[in-house]
Amino acid sequence: MEAKLEYLKVKMEIDPERVASELAEFLRRSMDELEREGVVLGLSGGLDSAVTAALCRRAVGAERVLALMLPERDSDRVHQEDALEVVRWLGIRSKRVDLTSALGKLGVYRLWPLSFLLPGKLKAGLVRKAYKFYEEKLGETPFSAGLLGPREENFGAYLRRANAYYRAKHRLRMVVLYLHGELENLLVVGSANRTEYKVGFFVKHGCDHAADAMPLLGLYKTQVRALAEHLGVPKRIMDKPPSPDILPGIVDEEVLGLPYEQLDLVLLALDKGWGVRETAEALGLEEGKVEGVRAMRERSWHMRRVLVPSPKGD
Repeated sequence: MEAKLEYLKVKMEIDPERVASELAEFLRRSMDELEREGVVLGLSGGLDSAVTAALCRRAVGAERVLALMLPERDSDRVHQEDALEVVRWLGIRSKRVDLTSALGKLGVYRLWPLSFLLPGKLKAGLVRKAYKFYEEKLGETPFSAGLLGPREENFGAYLRRANAYYRAKHRLRMVVLYLHGELENLLVVGSANRTEYKVGFFVKHGCDHAADAMPLLGLYKTQVRALAEHLGVPKRIMDKPPSPDILPGIVDEEVLGLPYEQLDLVLLALDKGWGVRETAEALGLEEGKVEGVRAMRERSWHMRRVLVPSPKGD
């Protein structure tokens, strides 16, 4: 089993300079093919968007990169400060657009009215408790349950409200990104990575799904981290726990069930056709953990394609 584990680890290794050069060339080519005059991306303060911003600057120069910071009422101030740190580090153009008013007018915050009355730490604690309660009661995470239509008997009404609450935020961010992209004739660049894409850890038609170009979509999260180290992403961003920053108190590992170092190896093994038991034994994991990853990958299939009919000809 050690040989299998070593095989996966070797397959996960990348040459970061070669990858950075290839992705920068991909962005230049994409911009030219679509006859754009620059690029625009959403800057969250997280690792993925920081790496994407660095690749964009490398590809087209700082003056042709526009980073949009798109906070709203529930956004963590730390992430906003980190986004500004990336702007200073790269010397790129930036603009801040607060989405709170627009989300309020759409009725999004009314889906969870108590959130406005609670201080940040208490709000985060409440979300974590609710998340754990659901997981213990039903044996799956709210995220996994929400990949398909939540059933009424499984707290479906609550889960549907939660999904609508956080997904609207990413979809509005997509609208704002394309608004600025079209006003300035810019290529809209997304920051989703292969890990997120494979398990459905993104919002369909949101800012991490709808884009003109996705330079990181072929890289697992741990490979993105290796690229970040090579590019010199600020240490404070490298060190903080990955978080989607759409529900207070929730970090990626709680949602996905495994740290990225293990999750990526599980996904790589499954991509290569290994079974659940074989993968679990090779990685020293419980079969239930691997089965959970396999289930997320299967339940999220519809997020990676559009349903179209196949009418029979005459």
